[in-house]
Amino acid sequence: MMAVVAEAPDIDLAAVLDGPPRDHNRSRVSLVGRILLYVVLVIAAALVLLPFYWMVASSLKTNNEVFTVPVQWWPSVPQWENYVTIWVKSDMLTWLKNTLFLSVVVTALQVFTGSFAAYGFSKTRFPGRDVLFLAYIGTIAVPWQSYMIPQFILFSKLGLSNTLWSIVALQAFGAFGVFLMKQYFDTIPEELSEAARLDGLSEFGIYRRIMMPLSVPAIASLTLLMFVTTWNDFLGPLVYLRSPDLWTIQLGLRTFISQYNAEYALIMTGSVLSVLPILIVFLLGQRYFLEGIATSGMKG
Repeated sequence: MMAVVAEAPDIDLAAVLDGPPRDHNRSRVSLVGRILLYVVLVIAAALVLLPFYWMVASSLKTNNEVFTVPVQWWPSVPQWENYVTIWVKSDMLTWLKNTLFLSVVVTALQVFTGSFAAYGFSKTRFPGRDVLFLAYIGTIAVPWQSYMIPQFILFSKLGLSNTLWSIVALQAFGAFGVFLMKQYFDTIPEELSEAARLDGLSEFGIYRRIMMPLSVPAIASLTLLMFVTTWNDFLGPLVYLRSPDLWTIQLGLRTFISQYNAEYALIMTGSVLSVLPILIVFLLGQRYFLEGIATSGMKG
């Protein structure tokens, strides 16, 4: 019998020897890059939060400590009474009440009108739908200052000037809300609407019972954006609200600064009170906000 000798396969010793170190080096480079990324993000977050920290710390200082050199990052003795004095020296309760009323009403109307119009643009078919949608969205690029005067004249003739309802009428409708909700409605399968129509559900029923429950992230995003925008609005109330009992917190703080321009600690205290409600709303809805923003641009 002839012996069959099997040849051993060629082994690349260089590849065997160089493989593990390369993987090790690659993982080490990846770890270093991740650490550097975290360091950069921490520094960026600290720079963003630094003004807010300084505002809160200054609200607990005396006037002489606010602008001391070098900077005193925390008061030697926290002046908690500043948060009591601000209510005594200003009409803070009225400002907060007016601002909260406008923010809640405007946000509710924006969510309703924006989602209702978005349903029509997303789930119904009619001639000129796409052209009308583009024309409506194009109004976002038109600055309010360009039609502010004729709008003010119109509201004055309607008897809305110097009333809170002027701000409600001014901001109850917006193209951005329609755009945001339509982008989210487009991700919802059309088969759901078709099946509901076959079952005899009306268009309003589809909107109320199917589209809205499935659009909670987008609704939360729009709610948060509109609430913050209305709460921080300054120019609209400045133009339409002249009576002190109608002032929002932004107008009230501006007047307080002009009256107590040396009371730096109290000014910072009022600023903290104006930011606090927005912070609470954002913390409560940030999960839905991020989810809604992330999915609004996706197509189903």
